[in-house]
Amino acid sequence: MAWFVDHPAVLFIVLLSVFIGAVAFGAYVLSRIFPLPGDEREDFVVVQTSTLTLLALLIGFSLSMAVNRYDQRKNLEENEANAIGTEYARADLADAPLSEQMKQALGAYTRLRLDHFDTREPQEIARIERDTAALQTTLWHYATQVARAMPTPIGATVVTGMNDVLNSQDYSEAALINRIPVGAWVLMIVIALCGCMVQGYGAKGSHRSGLLVVILPVTVALSLALIADIDSPRGGFIHVQPQNLARLLASLKH
Repeated sequence: MAWFVDHPAVLFIVLLSVFIGAVAFGAYVLSRIFPLPGDEREDFVVVQTSTLTLLALLIGFSLSMAVNRYDQRKNLEENEANAIGTEYARADLADAPLSEQMKQALGAYTRLRLDHFDTREPQEIARIERDTAALQTTLWHYATQVARAMPTPIGATVVTGMNDVLNSQDYSEAALINRIPVGAWVLMIVIALCGCMVQGYGAKGSHRSGLLVVILPVTVALSLALIADIDSPRGGFIHVQPQNLARLLASLKH
């Protein structure tokens, strides 16, 4: 399931095929095995409406969850850029040689964080994460050197700023793995299948092969693909653009 969510285009094609198959199953199999008497159609409409309403609510709630997670990733990227920029300014409080080393390391760290947001290749991401961990160790070593050289509130300010830099990266990483639960995806797909089968089962005459029975599979598949796209931090087309990190890196070069 995680692989499908990370590839919304594939998810759309697979779900569209499955949902159309569910409509056809309801129209040509269920309707012949269990014919719907005319006097029961009113009750059937109630069941159909309830199923589609439940599906709409699940899609709406899931879309809200995905959008909230997307906004959280954007906010944390901004917070990370602010933390790095603040610590870069505080590096001036250290002695001259150490101050320059900290600034160079923070510049390289910003580049790694920017690449981490932009990269999609798993192997490249793994390399960036290793380099980031090694550079974090170096940055913390510089902060402890400042604290030993200046056991004053000024030194504490530098250490606190470096701690914010490291913590902000942890928060961003946690947001990347904070996804819509698999159980919610399974529930949505199962309810969507039921809704499509009910739609096909209740179709009359020529409507069974017309555009009417295709509308529901297309709209539901598109909705679930959109949710997957927003929920996936690296797959699909909708990504968090690290504009704040890019702006920070450009300012550090001047």
